[in-house]
Amino acid sequence: MEMPHVVSSTHTTPEELISQTTELVSLPDIYVRIKAVIYDPNSTMTDVADVLSHDPAICARMLKVANSAFFGAAAKVETVKAAIRLLGTQQVHDLVLAATITKTFPDIPGNLISMEDFWINSLRCGLLARLLAEQCNSRDGERFFLASLLHDMGHLIMYQTVPEESQEALITARQDNRPLYMVERDIVGCDYGQVGSQLMQSWNFPDNWVQAVRYQNEPADVQDFSFVASIMHLSVRMKDMDSAAEVPVRELTMIDPIAWDVTGLSEDMVEPLLIEADEQLESAVETFFPEYRQYP
Repeated sequence: MEMPHVVSSTHTTPEELISQTTELVSLPDIYVRIKAVIYDPNSTMTDVADVLSHDPAICARMLKVANSAFFGAAAKVETVKAAIRLLGTQQVHDLVLAATITKTFPDIPGNLISMEDFWINSLRCGLLARLLAEQCNSRDGERFFLASLLHDMGHLIMYQTVPEESQEALITARQDNRPLYMVERDIVGCDYGQVGSQLMQSWNFPDNWVQAVRYQNEPADVQDFSFVASIMHLSVRMKDMDSAAEVPVRELTMIDPIAWDVTGLSEDMVEPLLIEADEQLESAVETFFPEYRQYP
């Protein structure tokens, strides 16, 4: 189904773009059902397993993820109930979301983006976020992973609703050597972080994710959840850096110093974390996005 083209102007807002997509871009039914039962205080693990059992494909995918090196299971997880006991309901919720989110969006015109490249780059961002959180001794590494995996969803909305303006912003940012989000504000009226944040809010995602996505490019402006926003900012800036080459000083200067201050991390961690993320990337692609090519 083709999505409507919104006529853009400098007055286009995230709310206007999301209002055009709510009927055509919606969370998969299995995720909606599993979220409802997990957050029902009267539900049990059996209830969660029963909901999942109605979707054999998602069960198989979730078990594959649960048994992957990504989650480091000590023993083979063979049943949905075992996965729930091992991982906990919050982790199951996040796994179902990660396993279904790629099916949420229609394909984007190839002249704007490759969906395969989009999700692999987003996956690299998520891996970096998890590694950064671990460096800060956070126990919520997987939640940071998932939030950063979803950091760029605003572009999927923009490429569907305002494709011409989005392409113009891409070209202008490249030609003028300006940050894309700032050019998008000039041409479209809002940037991908603002649109993605509005989408997350409409889906009732956690407030810390909503704010982190909104302020991923300007972490100093976030009022709450500065740690989450700073981790996301660092992972977003690092995801386009090359682990096989020395990181240019210019790329490091694009990182807001507030992110280093809030997290207590430093620039000397960038290169080793890039290398570690890329060592995990092939396995992560096979785990989360097996429909895509084998990562080289």
